[in-house]
Amino acid sequence: MSDAELGGVIKRLENFEPFKMMQVKILELTPDWRSIKLLLPLSGASINHQGTMFGGFMASLSDPVAALSCGKLFPDYAAWTRKLTIDFLRAGTTDLVLHFDFPSELEPIIAKELEEKGRSTPTFTYAYYLKDGTLCAEVNCSVAIRPQGYMKK
Repeated sequence: MSDAELGGVIKRLENFEPFKMMQVKILELTPDWRSIKLLLPLSGASINHQGTMFGGFMASLSDPVAALSCGKLFPDYAAWTRKLTIDFLRAGTTDLVLHFDFPSELEPIIAKELEEKGRSTPTFTYAYYLKDGTLCAEVNCSVAIRPQGYMKK
């Protein structure tokens, strides 16, 4: 993917209506989608009654990230969030940065499951960090990777 193509992808993501509403900025997106850093600003819309980041904003942003990465790495399959949990370790008192890195050791495991079973449901761990780099919340996300058009029977 060229720099211009990547720039277009970043622009489209930032203009994706839910991300745009949350004022999300793409800080880093590798061309292979294996590493993603997103800025979630603490704003008038995202601040709760305690003056900290509303957990719903954090959940909304973290929900599609792992599935988007899986969709890029396994383009012949559909990928969606199957289960998402967030451990809120400390209050989001500043803008937050969501860090996602696709574990390299997981890719061949997923590929093998897709080849043998036609499906895979890996779990990813990623996190939100405060502006100073302090861990704020840990995200665990299971992604359903299924054949295109899959319907549970």
